[in-house]
Amino acid sequence: MSDASVASYDPITNDQDTSSSVLATSDEAAPKTQIIAIYGKGGIGKSFTLANLSYMMAQTDKKTLLIGCDPKSDTTSLLFGGKACPTIIETSSKKKAAGEETQVGDVCFVRDGVFAMELGGPEVGRGCGGRGIIHGFETLEKLGFHDWDFDYVLLDFLGDVVCGGFGLPIARDMCQKVIVVASNDLQSLYVANNVCSAVEYFRKLGGNVGVAGMVINKDDGTGEASAFCKAVGIPV
Repeated sequence: MSDASVASYDPITNDQDTSSSVLATSDEAAPKTQIIAIYGKGGIGKSFTLANLSYMMAQTDKKTLLIGCDPKSDTTSLLFGGKACPTIIETSSKKKAAGEETQVGDVCFVRDGVFAMELGGPEVGRGCGGRGIIHGFETLEKLGFHDWDFDYVLLDFLGDVVCGGFGLPIARDMCQKVIVVASNDLQSLYVANNVCSAVEYFRKLGGNVGVAGMVINKDDGTGEASAFCKAVGIPV
């Protein structure tokens, strides 16, 4: 990628058993903007995977927005040469204190064709990370998030917390598909199972979100993650 300059932005399968209760299915009437939420345990490589995926999409002329949904706010730093983007929560709080309205250009930045935002979160010990996610999405909706005309919106979510805030895209049908990043270790597969269970639960309640598949990172060749995917009925 090119230099680390940052600009603000203001927008005007593999064969599988399709009987799986969590597997995402194709839909000819799917909306133009495909919203995909990526889940996985901390440190499994979600941000690395998303930085490369979003960059690849942008290089193929797909208008792509990457949103970090983790209080660490490190999803977009790889794209911006290690620089942290101002978060929506921090920026909106400062604007509110100053009696000003938050504008899209205050929280959305672009580099190498990838548009990026960080929701952020409360300082350590001073609030709920999940509630911060909810507040961040409420702010996005006020800014007209659903009218920005992107081809893809990628959401980076921490997966090893059982919290309604972090499960928001699944619970409220805010995305169409979920991708799980995992490896062959027990903890990452435990998180993957929790995510698939949440998807199955909300689909039974009438939800439409499905699991598109799993990205196996740090593969040691033991085949545990592949076996899990076969058992659940999702592609690798």
